[in-house]
Amino acid sequence: MQKFLISALRGLAFGTTLAAVLAPATLTAQSLFAPAIVVNGDIVSRYELEQRAQFLRVLGAPSDPEELATEQLIEDRLKLQAAAEVGLTLSPEDVRAGMEEFAGRANLDADAFIAELAKADVSAETFRAFVEVGQTWRDLVRARFLAQARPTEAEIDRAIGSGGQGGLRVLLSEIIIPITPTNQQAVMARAEEIAQIKSFDAFSAQAREVSATNTRDRGGRMDWVPLNELPAALRPAILALSPGDVTQPIQLPNAIALFQMRDLAEIVGPAPSYAAIDYAMFFFGGGRTPETLGIANRIVDSIDTCDDLYGVAKNQPPGTLQRVSEQPGQIPKDVALELSKLDPGETSLALTRNNGQSLMLLMLCGRTAAANEDASREDVANALTAQRLETLAASYLDQLEANALIEVK
Repeated sequence: MQKFLISALRGLAFGTTLAAVLAPATLTAQSLFAPAIVVNGDIVSRYELEQRAQFLRVLGAPSDPEELATEQLIEDRLKLQAAAEVGLTLSPEDVRAGMEEFAGRANLDADAFIAELAKADVSAETFRAFVEVGQTWRDLVRARFLAQARPTEAEIDRAIGSGGQGGLRVLLSEIIIPITPTNQQAVMARAEEIAQIKSFDAFSAQAREVSATNTRDRGGRMDWVPLNELPAALRPAILALSPGDVTQPIQLPNAIALFQMRDLAEIVGPAPSYAAIDYAMFFFGGGRTPETLGIANRIVDSIDTCDDLYGVAKNQPPGTLQRVSEQPGQIPKDVALELSKLDPGETSLALTRNNGQSLMLLMLCGRTAAANEDASREDVANALTAQRLETLAASYLDQLEANALIEVK
């Protein structure tokens, strides 16, 4: 079973029930049902806590499983109590569908996923309850806050930059893995595993290990980027993410890309949009070898503007230097992505051409402003709604916890 990471975001819901617990032979009945936590009178047993901690280990949770299990189970009881107050319950069919969806993230059906959990001494009921509380909380949050979270037409206009106002910006982490004819299958298999990650720390660790971009030393963490500056083909995939989610592997020329959403926010003031992007590409034979990268970095240190590259390219073969001014939609997707991270005069050595045999020094020369264009109204409205629901849900859970009587044994 493929392992994938689960972050402790409060938007996720975890839980189990006492009635579902099956005691192993090594536990006595007394220790099995001994309270570990009491939340407003509802008991969480020690066995339930052990089951949750073991479940988190199977999922590859990056933090301390016992501590995380305690935090999650307290929140679970609060969520279920809030749902019970309004009479919200799920049908067995809905829960089963949720189990199938969750197992599908590991490319398994629910029965196969349960069989894998059993090998690690995690009960099927622990998994079922984990899914049930998550679905219940999502339904409760939507029922309670959806009307409040939906943006107005004016807010959508502002977010997408209609009339030159507002916009969206995203905070992403990235992994760009170069591919060649000899490593393509291995890279794709690795990318499929990374796409299952839900933990920020785990994604950053992968970026430091396999990414080829300038951000690898920062764990793949990019700075805030206006949505308009990302390649248009990427925007729907990015807007579909919630914090912690990772895109499916995205094919680029000579590379595979993955992106993790860290945050999304509205831009106050004019949103940037461009009619043309002016950039330069300088090519080196030898690919990403240490020697070639060393030569390229020395050139980077010696130039300040794109015009400086003309002197460097003197007496070089035709095509070594290419200076281009194109509309954003005409720029190759991998080049457009790198340019979105650069200010004029900045460079990137992340890309290659000719099946990885030619290293590209990419330099942003400048951008020409134009009337704003962005994602569809529906995409933006959905992204804003999801962002606001997450914020409202977190605030609601904080309120429930502040008013609760919680005792950890």
